[in-house]
Amino acid sequence: MLNSVPDAVPVISDTAALERACARLAEAPFVTVDTEFMRETTYWPKLCLIQVAGPDLAAVIDPKAPGISLDPFFALMADARVIKVFHAARQDIEIIFHLARVIPKPLFDTQVAAMVCGFGESVSYSALVKQITGRNHDKTSRFTDWDRRPLSDQQLRYAIGDVTHLRDVYLKLTEQLQRAGRAHWLNDEMALLENPATYETVPEEAWQRLKVRLRSPLAMAIVIEAAAWRERLAQRQDVPRSRILKDEAIYDLAAQAPRTVEDLAKLRSFRDGSARSARGRELVEVVVRALARDPATIPAVAQGHSLGASDAAVADLLRVLLKAVAARHGVAPRLIAGSDDLERIAMSGETADTPALTGWRRELFGDAALALKAGKLALTMRDGEVVAAPIG
Repeated sequence: MLNSVPDAVPVISDTAALERACARLAEAPFVTVDTEFMRETTYWPKLCLIQVAGPDLAAVIDPKAPGISLDPFFALMADARVIKVFHAARQDIEIIFHLARVIPKPLFDTQVAAMVCGFGESVSYSALVKQITGRNHDKTSRFTDWDRRPLSDQQLRYAIGDVTHLRDVYLKLTEQLQRAGRAHWLNDEMALLENPATYETVPEEAWQRLKVRLRSPLAMAIVIEAAAWRERLAQRQDVPRSRILKDEAIYDLAAQAPRTVEDLAKLRSFRDGSARSARGRELVEVVVRALARDPATIPAVAQGHSLGASDAAVADLLRVLLKAVAARHGVAPRLIAGSDDLERIAMSGETADTPALTGWRRELFGDAALALKAGKLALTMRDGEVVAAPIG
């Protein structure tokens, strides 16, 4: 087991020191990486700190230090010879990609690996550290103001602990994956995280963030157009989406379809007088433009769907099967299939477009799911556990 948090935390605050550190780290087989950022008042995450560690070096990089260039760090992230280890990597990679258009790879996400190894769904970093190393990772500094300088010793020790403990977590999970022959199970998830499209913010796709299912294509058109308008404005002004328009206001627009400023002013979400502002007039134009859309151009998925009684029953059975399979193999159910995957299989069977019917997921669950839907498999209880048994 590697050493944990060092007594003195080295802080890199100039480009020359960063170049030397990254040159040493580039010789290692892997590096662990984490970031601290703020985004409460901005659209784009504001990078405040970078933590990085190899087997023999751990340091904190201060991206706010005057005159420092992060190019050596970005070059390390792009070095294909070195595995980059993160826990719950998506937000960290989003920051790196936004700043440098670089995707760290090859990539290893310990949260995903932990799901494969039976540590549960979305296991927290501190819980994983405790279970694997027996150490407690102090999280009291987690929600401090990382943008303020100087940083305290407590903040720095917390920050460096995020990557020093991660070294042992990575080594242990890698050992478990290899022993179980499951290392390839991570491939699909890592491919998604390494795909630049995962981090591209396309305003026309912003509606997908919203929890809404509408049967009316025109109402859905308003949601799509309003969400895109909000996304573009939030990006341009670098403010949170809610500062531009709250989700509830978009739902209000879709339900009432105001065609004039006077109609907009009657909506509950706009009774504060904002309807008559320049932004309010723009929103009316957005609604009018949405209502003029050809319904055939509205994505079919956006119009929503509901399962029939028979398909809903099949989906419920598939959910039971999924939990039983996941428990038997010691893997988090969410990594095998989600609710949407189960519904697709219930409705479409073999032709369902879902990862659950490909690769290791099919071997583990997909074939059994299709057999259950086809009436060739039954669920029963044995020794207090749900098991699947062939029929006939």
